[in-house]
Amino acid sequence: MSVCTSAQPSSDWAVILVIAACSSEGDLTPLMPIPPVWVGDTTRLVRGKSSLDVVLTNLSPTRDGTNQWLLHRLDEQPVSLVGTPARLSDRTRSLTALLAEEPLVLPSRDTALRAGFDALASRLGVEPTIAAEADDMAMLRLMAREDLGLAVLPPIVVRDELAQGMLVEAARLEGISETFVAVTVARRFPNPLLSELLTR
Repeated sequence: MSVCTSAQPSSDWAVILVIAACSSEGDLTPLMPIPPVWVGDTTRLVRGKSSLDVVLTNLSPTRDGTNQWLLHRLDEQPVSLVGTPARLSDRTRSLTALLAEEPLVLPSRDTALRAGFDALASRLGVEPTIAAEADDMAMLRLMAREDLGLAVLPPIVVRDELAQGMLVEAARLEGISETFVAVTVARRFPNPLLSELLTR
């Protein structure tokens, strides 16, 4: 899920930003416009709003012969196994034991993050018990807080909960990361603010 906002939705020069739930909004605050707000699937937002100048997301839309999307890699965040202190009271358990013994809250199967996790579980010889799946980082965060299971997500998504002790990081999932990209469209007259945004 992504949120799209526009200060001037009727203008071809309007800066449209789509912020995935797990993006670090602090770096983008000076460029964030004012609502109205659209919520929806990243691909549908890009296809449905021809005036979009840029989409910031962790879900790269599928490219095909009908679009001219350009994908700019912005950031990459490590991914961890996160849960409540009560669920992780025994800190001596290995990653393999945690994945085998605890219910898991996972990204949906059509995401690169989930593909990376499934490959890790296969290498470890683990058949995890899936408590829930979601394609929205905000929902994964909520389910982790509600203790539905151990969640697979970037620690930055739950940095406040980690700082407050509501959640703890059980293990870093080596070799798995979440990538954030900016999706733009080739234009004859590009938005002059894009270069500032994409080089920060």
